[in-house]
Amino acid sequence: MSQIDRVRWKRTLRTPSSERLLGLLDGRDAVAVDLHFLADGTAAGTVTVVEGSGFNREMVPALLERIDDDFLPGVDLDEGGVTFTVVWAVGAETFESARRD
Repeated sequence: MSQIDRVRWKRTLRTPSSERLLGLLDGRDAVAVDLHFLADGTAAGTVTVVEGSGFNREMVPALLERIDDDFLPGVDLDEGGVTFTVVWAVGAETFESARRD
């Protein structure tokens, strides 16, 4: 099984026109994806690859294909209609504001 096939996706946010996904590999954060579905039927996404996740630049095309296949029905990476920005991050953490009473 390839490393890309081993990624387990967790949806962390969904709106009518966007969603955020976290890709876990061996229980660790490996990839974060923000997808935006545009009114003209196209999509735009930012894919953040966490350094040390085991992904390298040569694996990016296959990773983008997996994201396209799994989360972008009706949009085809090979036919156009989707644009990805890929960012390489040294680390990633989630911070959530506390509610004030």
